[in-house]
Parts: sequence; C-alpha cells; structure tokens
Amino acid sequence: MTKKIFKSIMIVAGAVLIASLVIIMGCLYSYFSNVQGKQLEDELSLAAIAVEKDGRNYLEELQSREYRLTWVAENGDVIYDTQSDGESMENHADREEIQEALRNKEGKSSRYSTTLLEKTLYCARRLNDGSVLRISVSSVTIWVLVLGMIQPILIVVVVTLILSGVLASRISKHIMEPLNRLDLEKPLENDTYEELAPLLNRINKQHKQIDMQLSELQRKNDEFAQITYGMTEGLVLLNEKNIILNINPAALKLFHTKRSSIGKDFLTVERSHNVSHAIQDAFSSGHSEIRIEREGKEYQIHVNRIESNGIVIGAVVLAFDITEAAFAERNRREFTANVSHELKTPLQSIMGSAELMENGLVKSEDMTRFVGHIRTEAGRLVTLIDDIIRLSQLDEGCDMPFENVDLYEVASEVMAGLADIAAAKDIEVALTGKKVYIKSVRRLLTEIIFNLCDNAIKYNKNGGTVEVAISSQENSASITVKDSGIGIPPEHQARIFERFYRVDKSRSKESGGTGLGLSIVKHAVQYLNGKIELQSSLGQGTVIQIIFQQDKSDMVQFS
Repeated sequence: MTKKIFKSIMIVAGAVLIASLVIIMGCLYSYFSNVQGKQLEDELSLAAIAVEKDGRNYLEELQSREYRLTWVAENGDVIYDTQSDGESMENHADREEIQEALRNKEGKSSRYSTTLLEKTLYCARRLNDGSVLRISVSSVTIWVLVLGMIQPILIVVVVTLILSGVLASRISKHIMEPLNRLDLEKPLENDTYEELAPLLNRINKQHKQIDMQLSELQRKNDEFAQITYGMTEGLVLLNEKNIILNINPAALKLFHTKRSSIGKDFLTVERSHNVSHAIQDAFSSGHSEIRIEREGKEYQIHVNRIESNGIVIGAVVLAFDITEAAFAERNRREFTANVSHELKTPLQSIMGSAELMENGLVKSEDMTRFVGHIRTEAGRLVTLIDDIIRLSQLDEGCDMPFENVDLYEVASEVMAGLADIAAAKDIEVALTGKKVYIKSVRRLLTEIIFNLCDNAIKYNKNGGTVEVAISSQENSASITVKDSGIGIPPEHQARIFERFYRVDKSRSKESGGTGLGLSIVKHAVQYLNGKIELQSSLGQGTVIQIIFQQDKSDMVQFS
C-alpha cells in the first residue's frame, strides 16, 4: 500500500511538472512571438514611410542583419532585396503575404525551415504606388528554445523529483501509519479516518459471522470426531491427491499407524496392492469393495468417491470387521452340507432296508434284525433332529425359565442315566463335590452335563474312568468332567465345539454321535453367561470345566 501511494504521488508530481513546463514554455514562446510580431509591424511601418519618400536609395543605404526588406512590384517582380540580388530572385506574386497585402493593404505569414528548427515571419504592406514592401525576420522554434534550456530544465526536473520523492515518502508513511495501527480483531475500537468507518463496520459484521461459522464448524467437527472415534468400523477420509485428512482409532489399529499419519499419502500407510487398486477404482468409477485378512480377522473395505459440484474432492474408506459374519456364513454352509449328509445317511439306510423287505429279499429269521436296524437309524434321525432344533432355539435366544437348580443333583441324575452305557465299556463313573444351588435353566444344565459325560464315555478306553466334580467359589460355581480317554490333538482343540466337527470321523461313526453335542454345550454355556475351559493331552485324557459367575445372593452351598 505504501509503495502504491508513493508511486501515485510521484506520478502526479511528474505529470504536474511536465504540464507546468509545457504551459510555461508555451506561454513564453507565445508572448515573445507576439512581441516580435508587433516589432516587425512597427519596423515595416517606418520602412514603408521611408521607401515612399526616398525609394530605392533608402533600401540601399539600410544596413540590418536582423531584418530583411524586399520591395516587390505589383506584378510580383522583385524590385530590390536587402540581402539578395532582386533581379535574380523568382517572382513573388504567389507568396501568401504578398497576395494578402495586394488585397487588403497588409498581409502576414510564417514559414518553417525543412528541419523545423527555424521559423521565418513575413509582414507585407502595399505602398501608394501599388508595389508591396515586405519585411521578414528569422526566429527559432519552440523546440530550439527547449533544447537551449535543456540544462536548467533537467536541473529543475531532478530537484523537483527529489523533493517530490521525499515528500511522497513522508506523506505515504503518514497516511499508512493509522492504517498499520488498525486492530482488525476489534475494528470498532480504532481511532482512524472517518472514511474507513463503513469498511470497519463491515469487517466487524464479518467477524461476527466468521465466529458463528467457526463455532458451528467446531461443533460439527466435535460431533464428527465423537461419532467416528466411537465407531467400531475403520474410517479414513482422503482428499483428491490420496492424502489422509482424518482417520479414526479403529482404522489406526487396522492399518497399524498413528495420528501422525494425517497429512501423508495413504499409500505410505497401507501398501497393499489390492487396497491401492480399490481406491483407484473408486476415484474412477465412484465405488469399490474388497476383502482383506489381518491378524486372523476378515475385513470388508468399502471405498466411495466424494464429489462437490461435479468435481472429485476425495474419497472415504470404510472398513467393516466381518470376521463373525464370514465365520457364521461358513458355518451355515458347512452346517447345511453336514445336516444334509447326516440326514441322508440314516434315511438311505432306512430306505435300503425297507426296499429289501418290500421286495421279499429278507428272510423271516432276519426280519427282526432289519426292523431293529430301521428302528436304530430312525432313533438316530430323531436324535439328530432334536439336536438341530435345540441349537436353533439357542441361536435364536428363546426365553427359558430360570430357577434355583442344584448342580450336584442334576449331575447325579445324568450319571444315573448313563450308568448302563458306562458299564458296557467297563468305565468307572464317579461324582464328587457338594450341593450347589445356582439360578439357571435346569434343562440346559442337564444337556451340558449329559453331552460332556456322554462324550467322555464314548471316547474313553475300556476300563477307563470318568470323574465329575461340582464345586463353588465365592462368586462362581463350576462343573468339571475329567476322563482317561484318547485325548484331543492340540490342532483340533480350538474346533471341537463347532457343529458336526469330528476329530476322528470313523470313530465317531462307530460311536453313533450326531456331531452336535459339544456345539450344544458351547451355545448352552453362552446362553447361561458361562465360560468353558479345556485341557487335553493325546492318549492321557481330557478335562473340561464349565464355570458360571453368580451373585452371592443367588448361590446356596451345602456340605
């Protein structure tokens, strides 16, 4: 601003100086030209009187280096010239001043030299005899005058410009000083030029609007931060150059980065080719999806392009943890396939036996065995369907009545029901512990203990043992089933509670299990808010403990 004011003042000063010089030079030149013209007329008047009185003798005796007199006849021939031979001069009848003098008694004209540096003034007067006397004088033009005065003019210009520069600098600083002291944070409190009052009022209004907009923006930013920071889904905001604008904690954890990654290229944080390709696809097509695996979990990445007024301004990356959903989907497919297989196997066996009986291919003495086989397979089918229905009920979370249940009593009833099966394999079954009452679902507790004990007997060695212990602590009760059976290999222990999962499929087929027993145990324990602990060594047996957390008021213990 100071430079602009200084420049403007210098331009004005220069323009004023030039205009002043032009006007002064023009006025002086005009004034001296008029004076010279009047002197020329006076000299002509005197010369005309002298020529009419003395004629040619006057002209011959006249000695003047400044003025030139020419006596021209009425026909234009030169009678006499004070500086040239009149007889050798051309006819002057066509000269402007001569023609004007012949018409009006007096005539004037001026002519410039070819270089425009000299001007000749002519003044003519008609004499009484009809001839014309002309006087002329040479003078310099205004350009010669300027050239002659160039040195003083330059001195004046330089001095004027220096003074103008000093004054312009001081004036510009003086003008800018109040402006530089303006406090734009408090525009109405400034003591400055009145002309700035409308501007300061507008600035004050804009400050208020900006403050309101900033407050609203901060509020929305806080809301956005609270929403995104509480999200379990990973969220990353990118600009059109793939630079990270925002990233929430879930995304920080997923992509193994820190808050300092904001402002960096996303490719420096996530170098996966699939993710990079998905972002490029989203920028070009508007949306893309991929699935990635990280640390044993499965994520689905959605990338959406962000546009404003038809211009791409960035993209949003959303990462959803679909581990459970993917696991459930795989389980559903496996469950469907397994159910189909498990249902088909006994049905085919029943249909095969029935077809043989229908076609009369079964001997009468074998009929009882075939009917027994059909009954066994049908019972197996009913058991499988019952287990499937029970799992469906547990999956759906159907309401079941809670009551005070004695764990020891339930375990005793279950073991009594399995006594014959255990005796058939010469397996010793023992129950230890004490009466412990907890608030639970009796039917689910019965199924938990039954399935655990049933498996402990089925997969035990002949002459082995199964020990069931009921115990309680301050805020918990537990059921422990320990067997001396074949054990579970370490690589299978994490999956034995999956539906239809069998460690040894041939042995399971021989034992007649449905493959859903431990899955029912898992879901029943989850329904009752308990937890399962498993310890097993191959060839040495297995220990499974079920722990239920309970309030003291819900637990009653007896010795």
